[in-house]
Amino acid sequence: MIIGVRSNFGQLINPNYIKLSNYTQNDQGILLQQLIAGDESGFAGLYDLYNRPIYNFIIRFVHSVPLAEDLTQEVFIKIWENRLCLQGVKSFKAYLYTVARNHTLNSLKVVFRSEAAIGEVINSFIDTRSAVEEDILHKEYVEFLKKTMDSLPERTRQIFKLCREQEKTYDEVAKSLNISRNAVKNHMVHSMKLLSSAIKKEFGISLTLFMIILEGIR
Repeated sequence: MIIGVRSNFGQLINPNYIKLSNYTQNDQGILLQQLIAGDESGFAGLYDLYNRPIYNFIIRFVHSVPLAEDLTQEVFIKIWENRLCLQGVKSFKAYLYTVARNHTLNSLKVVFRSEAAIGEVINSFIDTRSAVEEDILHKEYVEFLKKTMDSLPERTRQIFKLCREQEKTYDEVAKSLNISRNAVKNHMVHSMKLLSSAIKKEFGISLTLFMIILEGIR
C-alpha cells in the first residue's frame, strides 16, 4: 500500500494516503536538502508532492492498483535509502521518474520473463503517457544516447549517424567516405555492441526496447 510519513519513516498509517502538507514545487529545493541530510520532514514533503504523480505513472505500466501502490511505496523507500546519491542530482523530478521506471520494469521482468511481453507493456504505457512524463523521459533518453555516442571514436560515430540517423546504406556510406563496405559494417557492429551494453547497464532493457521507447516518446 502507499506509505504515509508523519514522525517515523516507513510507518504504514493509511492505505488511502491523505496529503499531510501544503508544499509546492517552489519548496522542492529545501525539501531535497533536508532529505539528503536525513531529515524525515524533507522526505515527507517530497512524498506529498510526488506520491500521486508517481503512482499514476506506474499504474499505466502495470494496470493493477495494488501492484502500483506497492511499487510506489518501494520507489520512495529506494529514494530514502539512497538519499546521499541525490547530492549531485540536477532535477529531482527526472531522477524520481527514472527510479520509478527502472524499478517497475525490473519488477515486470520477474513476472513476465519475456521481453516481448514487456514490450507490449511499454507500448501500452506510450499510448497513455502524459506530456510531463513524455518530456522528462525524452530528455533523459536523448541525453543518455548523446553521451554514449560521444564516447565512440570520431569515425565510428560519424558512420553510425550516417547509417542510423540519415538512413544511408552501407554501400552509400562506404562510397561517400571512400572506405570498404566491410569497414562500415565493422564500425556499426562496434557501435551497436557498445550502445547495447550501455543501455543494458543503465536501464536494464535491450537496445530494441530502448529504441521502441525513444521512438514512441518523440
